[in-house]
Amino acid sequence: MASECSDTTALALKILVAGGFGVGKTTLVGAVSEIRPLRTEEQLSEAGAAVDDTTGVDRKTTTTVAMDFGRITIRSGLSLYLFGTPGQDRFWFLWDELSQGALGAVVLADTRRLEDCFPAVDYFEHRRIPFVVAVNCFAGARTYGAHDVLRALDLDRGTPVVLCDARDRDSGKEVLIRLVEYAGRVHTARLLDSVS
Repeated sequence: MASECSDTTALALKILVAGGFGVGKTTLVGAVSEIRPLRTEEQLSEAGAAVDDTTGVDRKTTTTVAMDFGRITIRSGLSLYLFGTPGQDRFWFLWDELSQGALGAVVLADTRRLEDCFPAVDYFEHRRIPFVVAVNCFAGARTYGAHDVLRALDLDRGTPVVLCDARDRDSGKEVLIRLVEYAGRVHTARLLDSVS
């Protein structure tokens, strides 16, 4: 009797989580990851005080120096590999390696320091990597709507902006689902353009 062959092919998609220093990238990866996340954090030191602007994140004591890594299964056969990027300029040389083969990116933003996400937005726009902006809603920060943030960042038309809480697993999952849907539409449109 022949056994039936079932399709067990699994798809793993690479997603970057980027943004400014202290915006919550490590927190988001840790909140949604179903495995114990890999973290490459080091203590902030006096030597870094001259280059690490901790305004608005005064209680921050560590910083990512290479990357964070986590994994989440969206549904059977579909997993996301999450790579959190370091936020400071001096570690940006790692971004080119981390972005190789990425489906898309989440740019975390903090409305108290919105300008800190400009470099990440520019990076992904110039490399044509689809991204969503996820506004991490910190306690005590003034609340802005998604449309206000879209205009303030001068994003390309159609770039999704979502509000989230990087500490909350369900909120983080919603951000990732929006990214996968958006990146799928962008990549499909590019494929159709290339064959027409």
